[in-house]
Amino acid sequence: MSEHRSAADERSSPTSSARSSPTDSARRSPADRARRSAAAPMSADWMAEARCRDHPPSVFFPSDGVGVEVARRICADCPVRLACLEYALRNGIDHGVWGGTSERERRRIARRRRLATLRVPL
Repeated sequence: MSEHRSAADERSSPTSSARSSPTDSARRSPADRARRSAAAPMSADWMAEARCRDHPPSVFFPSDGVGVEVARRICADCPVRLACLEYALRNGIDHGVWGGTSERERRRIARRRRLATLRVPL
C-alpha cells in the first residue's frame, strides 16, 4: 500500500485544514467550510442534510447577481436552510451564499438583530 497521499486526500482530511491554502477554502461548499470551522458555537449536524453538498462550491461563491440567484434556487427547498443561515450569522461568515442569502442580506439581518438588542424597553 502506498504512503503517498493525493492533494484531494489532503483537502478531505480532518487534520488538513491548517495546511489548506485560502484557495482550497474557497473551493469548498458552504457546508464543507462550516464543518471545518473550529469556532462554531452551534452544532453542525445539519450540514449532512444540506443540498449544497451535491453542487460545486463555486456555485455558492458567485461573482455576480446571476450566480447568487442560481445558489438561492438550490437553497430554496433545502431542508436545513434556516440552520445554515443561522450558522453563517453566528459565525460572521461574510462570503458566499448561506441559507439562501447573499453577503449583503446577511449584513442587513445582523444589523437588524443588533439594533433590536439595543432597543430595551425602560
